[in-house]
Amino acid sequence: MLGFLIRLVARLPFLFIAGRAYGPEIVGRYAIAVLVIEFVALVATIGLKRGLAQALSSTDRPHTHVVWDALVVAFVAALIASGVMILFPQALFPNSPVMGLERFLPLVVIAIALSDVSLSALAYRHNIGASVTARAIIEPWTISIAAWVFSFVSTRDGLLMAYVLSMSAALVASLVPFVREYGLPLGWRPQPAVIWGLARLNAPLAGADAIEWATRNVDRFILGLLFAPSVVGIYYMAQQVASVPQRLKSSFDPILGPVITQSLAAGDRPAVARQVRQVGFWILCAQAGLAVMFSIPAEGVMGLLGREFVIGSAVLCVLLFAEVFASPGAVCETALIYIARHTNLMISVCVLMLQIALSFVLIVVARGQGWSVPVQSAAPAVALALSLTIGSIAKGLLLQAKLGAPVVSIRPSFFAAVVIAGLVGAAFMALPHRYEWAEMSLGMPAILVTFLYVIIRFGFGPEDRALFRKVPRAGGATAEAA
Repeated sequence: MLGFLIRLVARLPFLFIAGRAYGPEIVGRYAIAVLVIEFVALVATIGLKRGLAQALSSTDRPHTHVVWDALVVAFVAALIASGVMILFPQALFPNSPVMGLERFLPLVVIAIALSDVSLSALAYRHNIGASVTARAIIEPWTISIAAWVFSFVSTRDGLLMAYVLSMSAALVASLVPFVREYGLPLGWRPQPAVIWGLARLNAPLAGADAIEWATRNVDRFILGLLFAPSVVGIYYMAQQVASVPQRLKSSFDPILGPVITQSLAAGDRPAVARQVRQVGFWILCAQAGLAVMFSIPAEGVMGLLGREFVIGSAVLCVLLFAEVFASPGAVCETALIYIARHTNLMISVCVLMLQIALSFVLIVVARGQGWSVPVQSAAPAVALALSLTIGSIAKGLLLQAKLGAPVVSIRPSFFAAVVIAGLVGAAFMALPHRYEWAEMSLGMPAILVTFLYVIIRFGFGPEDRALFRKVPRAGGATAEAA
């Protein structure tokens, strides 16, 4: 939780610097390049971000050997993937020429893949502090500071240079605690058959990860095909603000995955349902609270990034609540990837296909009606919200059938918190124009505090307190459970 808050605070300066110092067109170019790189890096992990916990739970080999096998798998896959991208660099820059060393930008895929696998191995031993340090402190603050510094060097390449530096710094911050925790692979010899079996076993997980990621990012790719880079840049900035709540769910992944795999190994499916239900409720609440906080003063939030980005406020609102609707399904997927991975993958594929089809249909309709470009560019966001809601319902029903117990819990305090926080926000928005400064500086904190007070006061029970207690860590130390 602390890591999420730190990451939230650290991410906002980057958005402000990118918007103010570089502008929508350069941000759009950066957004497409990072989109392709992160997708390739995700595929290169071969599902090990979530599959490594299961591999460690079900092996008799020394864990040190298993995790180094995983690093070899990720390194080889990332090396091949980055090599292919170097041969076809235009995939990263479809709307602009490739210049200078930009051809070698895909090499950063190796750093991302190795960092992800290292942090997953640490998470298995409940070392969440490493993830917080690498992903919530080192990575966002490095890219924010570097983006500002490089803006004086090159406003064309500064964002990409900052991105490479931040990913490299995150790799170092991941490998150092990894080596401390697992040690060097003494007596280890790479086993090609074992490594290949590990990659093949995790192929469905890799597919699920890729589909989930594509669902969140294919809208940006579609915009890149049909609109100018500046439109992509505006949408990207709205998407980055809206993805802040989604990162809360990823903050729980490192601990929720190992807990679920351990409960499944013990054959305790009711415990899995209880864990998913409880964590899912709190993630849903936190995402809804942030959605209300950011959507009510949406124009002011986007205006902070630059005057050109204000027209993306409607997209921001749609994307924020899309994350809320997707939250139950995203948490359910954390368990489905272990007990119904193929069915889960098929649902994800269908959701992605639906999203792509809806995006093109809505854009065609908007253009046929002669609507403005900002309205047309919001079509992929609407398609995302609709498809994620359908997918969330489907995955919740599937997991409930598999576990034989309810997996989604929405308490009355949730609705009360949304309504009351919304009223507080509306009150601040109704202030006279001369008090416009108070809408964000006072209104946003007031909305969040009100939401949290109602939820904690009326929805917090004994089991919820246990969620935030410390749990035993391998070797007798302790680590935060959330």
